[in-house]
Amino acid sequence: MTLDWNSGELADGLRCYCHEEFFEAHEHWEAVWLRSQEPEKTFLQALIQVTAAFHHLQRNNVYGAISLLKAALRRLEPYPAVFGGVAVGTLREELLSWVRVLEAGKSASIQTFPRIELDKPLPEVGTA
Repeated sequence: MTLDWNSGELADGLRCYCHEEFFEAHEHWEAVWLRSQEPEKTFLQALIQVTAAFHHLQRNNVYGAISLLKAALRRLEPYPAVFGGVAVGTLREELLSWVRVLEAGKSASIQTFPRIELDKPLPEVGTA
């Protein structure tokens, strides 16, 4: 299965994630996850756990966020630096930094959530 971040549920979820609408991103990606096969299934499960972690953090559940971020990192660990069009290596580094900050009790010092970067940028709307 090819993960298409340009249209459908994956694109809708990515847009929600970028707008910090983590619960909605989770819902979009879960629709794709339910019909996926390995290795994409576990990869999407990790991304869904990331969205759930940040949803927990938005609701001030730091311990829930830490637990889900660690679970996502375990799932992402075997994947190469780029998988399914996503810069996994960069994402892993950012998530690990978040875990360290949250475990140190410094979540208030974080200004932005980690981005999910694509290895090829999405085309701009209205361009060819």
